[in-house]
Amino acid sequence: MTIHREGYRIIGIGALIFVVINILCFYFFADNMLWVAYSIFIISFAAFLFIILFFRIPKRTLTFSEDKIVAPADGKVVVIEQVKDEEYFHDQRIQVSIFMSPVNVHVNRIPVDGTVIYNHYHKGKYFVAWHPKSSLLNERHSIVLENLNGAILVKQIAGAMAKRICNYAIPGKIFKQGEEFGFIKFGSRVDVLLPLNAIIEVQLGQAVKSGVTVIASFNQN
Repeated sequence: MTIHREGYRIIGIGALIFVVINILCFYFFADNMLWVAYSIFIISFAAFLFIILFFRIPKRTLTFSEDKIVAPADGKVVVIEQVKDEEYFHDQRIQVSIFMSPVNVHVNRIPVDGTVIYNHYHKGKYFVAWHPKSSLLNERHSIVLENLNGAILVKQIAGAMAKRICNYAIPGKIFKQGEEFGFIKFGSRVDVLLPLNAIIEVQLGQAVKSGVTVIASFNQN
C-alpha cells in the first residue's frame, strides 16, 4: 500500500495537530485526570489513522480488455438507468453510478483505453452524492474518452463532504485502461455514461473496485 500524493499535505497537517494536541493534553491532565489524556489520545489517533487510510492506494491486479469497461471508482453501484445526456452526447445513454463512501479507496481510474476528447469542470452544489439531482446540480468534472469501440463519458461528482475534485485528464491525452485520472476528497460519486447497446455486467448494490471490476462490455455486433 502507498499513499496518494493528494494526501501528503493533509496528512502532514494532521500529524502536527495530533502531536500538539496530545502534548498539551498530557501536560495539563497527567497529574489529576490522566484518563482524559489517554481518551483524547485514542480518539485523535483514530482520526489521524482514518486520514491516512483515506489516501491509501492498495496494490491490486488490474483488469485489461479492449472490449470491457472497468469501474472508475471503488464503491457501490447505486444507479443503472437510461438517461438523456444534456452535456455532451445529447442523446440517450445508459448511466452506471458508483457511490464512494469515506472508507472507500478514492483513486479514480480510466475505464477504457482511449483519448480524452472532452474535459469540463462544472461549479455546483454539494447535495449528498446519492441524491437523484447530484449528477446535474453538484460540483462535477466530466471527461469523454474515445476509442475504436466508441465514446463514453465519465463524471466525477462531489458529495456533501467532498469539497475538491482532482482531475489529471487533458484533451488529447491518451490513457491506458486502469491508469489514474483523478481523485475526489472525502466521499463522492462517479457516473459512467455508456452507449445504449453496452452490455451491463453489474447489479444495483454491487460493490466494485476501480480498475478491477468489469461494469459493462461493448457490444461487438
